[in-house]
Amino acid sequence: MHRLVTTYRGLLDRCRQADPSTEELAALATVLHSFYNGVENILKRIAVALDGGAPSGVFWHSELVERMTALSPSRPSVLSSDLSESLQEYLDFRHVFRHAYTFELRWSKMRHLVLQCEDVLNRFESELDIFFAELERA
Repeated sequence: MHRLVTTYRGLLDRCRQADPSTEELAALATVLHSFYNGVENILKRIAVALDGGAPSGVFWHSELVERMTALSPSRPSVLSSDLSESLQEYLDFRHVFRHAYTFELRWSKMRHLVLQCEDVLNRFESELDIFFAELERA
């Protein structure tokens, strides 16, 4: 995920100065989708390894985030409530990305996700470090 942010650093920085073009907006949407998929893949691996499997069913994506925010008998919580709320916004965007045409995307709805993705990644990484340290102590 750091490679994703690094690869698109120029585009991310330009968006801090000016609204993106239609083509840039489509690229940014792809970055957000990939970013969340990376987060979700890590959470799924934790669920499989420590919870006996990932959630299933229609709402499994949301259930995964909820489950990783809660304590379980086999592990401490992975995510803080604050980070969980942030990740839910990326999950919501993932749904939009997968079900909308790129020309329907709106910068006003994506802006905060794009501009905060590096901060959210750093928080996610930090909370994973805490989680794995607590897991080792248990």
